[in-house]
Amino acid sequence: MELWYLIVGLLLATFYSGLIWLYRFWFNRLKPFEPGNLSLQPPVFFSVIVPARNESEVIEACLQSILQQQYPSASYEVIVVDDFSTDDTADKVLNLAASYPQIQLLSLQNFYKDGSQLAYKKKAIELAISKSQGSWIVTTDADCIVPPLWLHHFNAMIAKENPVFIAAPVMFTNNGKFSGIFQLLDFLSLQGITAAAVSAGSHTMCNGANLAYSKQAFEKVGRFSGIDHLASGDDMLLMYKMKRAFGHRLSYLFSSQSVVLTAPMPNWKQFLHQRIRWASKASYYKDKGMLLVLWLVYLFNATLLGGLIASLFYPELFYNVLLLTGIKTFAELSFMLPVAHFFWMQKYLLYFPLMQPFHIVYTVVAGWLGKFGSYQWKSRRVQ
Repeated sequence: MELWYLIVGLLLATFYSGLIWLYRFWFNRLKPFEPGNLSLQPPVFFSVIVPARNESEVIEACLQSILQQQYPSASYEVIVVDDFSTDDTADKVLNLAASYPQIQLLSLQNFYKDGSQLAYKKKAIELAISKSQGSWIVTTDADCIVPPLWLHHFNAMIAKENPVFIAAPVMFTNNGKFSGIFQLLDFLSLQGITAAAVSAGSHTMCNGANLAYSKQAFEKVGRFSGIDHLASGDDMLLMYKMKRAFGHRLSYLFSSQSVVLTAPMPNWKQFLHQRIRWASKASYYKDKGMLLVLWLVYLFNATLLGGLIASLFYPELFYNVLLLTGIKTFAELSFMLPVAHFFWMQKYLLYFPLMQPFHIVYTVVAGWLGKFGSYQWKSRRVQ
């Protein structure tokens, strides 16, 4: 048993490490986006959409960061869609709207009955787009802080590359908790893979906290039709629809001045529910390369976890598990170094080896429950 485990484990470790080093190579090839002279580029009118459900504590900070854009105030609007909030989120939005005419509030309860839908966020975005004036849609989340040159950089990329869809980087802040640092490092790797895949010529991931897309293209792909039965997927699954319809007219805004910041989940329970939500859409990915990568990652982590459990009965397996975990850690650190440098997060890599046991367990559990379990999100249970 020990020999067979080692052979299988080393085979998976070889493929996994090779993939991670490819990601490092691709990431290091990326050149930061240079917007050029922003004053020479005519401004696109953007409709910034912010779905919000019980976001009273953060919605004002989010909207203030949008209002502080170094972009003509007459060239963007902000549409907040209140998703059946039970707190005073709507009141805070209306207070700001009284002083800033580019802000407007829509209430989902005026169009849908609570409990009648599953994909509330998609319905919120579709509703806002139907009421929007902009030729381009920009989405972020109510718990995010956007940078001052956010819209300027989207505008410059539209002028330079003529895309229909733009993904851009997102990063967690540090809340000082062990769970927060774990989430930061895990998300750092996901953002690095997102950028590396673009460098390799393939858009495989994106995040709805920092997206822009042509409203005309959104309508052409049928909005969220075909994926509107899923609670998640307003970002990646929409991206796949755009990719099938428009080929290579997808861009990635690789700029440290375009990073949107958001807070990690406050505790392990909410973090796990978030990752289960993300994993739940994996079976709907149409990118075969992405599915192959997900299976490799899952099988390697499952092999490590299975070996760790088996070592309770066969102690000699523990050293093999330790060896394979060491290979995994070394390969991932080689990739994380340039990614952390881009996001100014190098100091958190000291925690990376300590996080490995937690990362292995959560990868296996979240992947399994994403396929066969249920999760709770924004106080709603999703099957």
